[in-house]
Amino acid sequence: MLRSMFSSISGLRAHQTMMDVTGNNIANVNTTGFKGSQTIFQDTLSQLLQGAGAPDANSGGTNPAQVGLGTRVAGISTNFSQGAAQTTGRATDLMISGDGFFVVDNGNETLYTRAGSFSFDAQGRLVTPDGAMVQGWGATGGVVDTNGPLGPLTLPIGVLMQPQATSTVTMGGNLPADSAGTTPITTALEVYDAQGNARTVTVQFTKVSATQWTVTATDPLSGTTTGTVTFAADGTNPTPPTMTVGGIALDLSGMTGYAGTSTAAALSQDGYAVGTLTSFGVGPDGGLVGVFSNGRREVLGQLALATFANPNGLEKAGGSMYRPSVNTGAVQVGVPGDGRGTLAGGMLEMSNVDLSQEFTNLIIAQRGFQANSRVITASDEILQDLVNMKR
Repeated sequence: MLRSMFSSISGLRAHQTMMDVTGNNIANVNTTGFKGSQTIFQDTLSQLLQGAGAPDANSGGTNPAQVGLGTRVAGISTNFSQGAAQTTGRATDLMISGDGFFVVDNGNETLYTRAGSFSFDAQGRLVTPDGAMVQGWGATGGVVDTNGPLGPLTLPIGVLMQPQATSTVTMGGNLPADSAGTTPITTALEVYDAQGNARTVTVQFTKVSATQWTVTATDPLSGTTTGTVTFAADGTNPTPPTMTVGGIALDLSGMTGYAGTSTAAALSQDGYAVGTLTSFGVGPDGGLVGVFSNGRREVLGQLALATFANPNGLEKAGGSMYRPSVNTGAVQVGVPGDGRGTLAGGMLEMSNVDLSQEFTNLIIAQRGFQANSRVITASDEILQDLVNMKR
């Protein structure tokens, strides 16, 4: 009877822990990036009343007789399954699709989190709501060295993109081989010098024969350059494929000399003016990409993700953060992808708590607690009967 009382007390304690875990899961049903926990029970040491007996020629063997001494909490495991996506539209809200954790530094230690509700502080650093700095790698000239040390991921507010002088203008389209007149076909394109000043280069094509055209390129800085381009008999393979005007190469290799429509035009050039940062975004690979006023894009940084051999060994540090323990294994830090999951911008990972399962666990814990309390009541009544045997 005393064994039954103490066994039931252990059951009360274990089911109270289960209630605590279930209550915490339900409390965090709307916590960004929260991962629910599960209580695992196991029985305790059993008291041996009779040992096992080996069979012999005249009698069979006997099994051991044991009385269990109750239950205990073997562990509380965390469920790291993917939570549902919640669209927010904020560029700094990030969701990890797959495994992996954001790496953050709160000034005292490096922690890890699945909650991607970030924002930029006054110094342009990407931070959590608690002010912990999200870690990554900075970029120099659009190039990120992921082999370098981690540091705060920073958006360089007020940064300027240096201008680039035009070195190549790409021409394309068709020069009509059956054109009857000698009226020049003219096209123009804006190009830039080393200081980002814009100027217009004009290119004229004047027909000489069915396969030959005179090219006249006019640059306001260097004057006019004249050359001749000759097509093969089938209207392809312009020779020469390039010509130079004012230090700018005109790429004519993509042009044709077929009969029919005139579509010759300057398609593109590789220079641009100075640009200021106008907006930014984070790609699936974790790259922080800036969009500049000159229409160019440039990588400004790279966000890092971490993985562990045993994520269930992580300790919850509060604030939706985790810290590694001696049983997590060595942290592996790298760029998103390659088993670390990818990022989705403008979205947050919701809690993975399943309310239907949690309410079921709540009923199970409650009934388990009630059943163990009934055993204590029954044991008490039996003890009361024993006391009352002699009056």
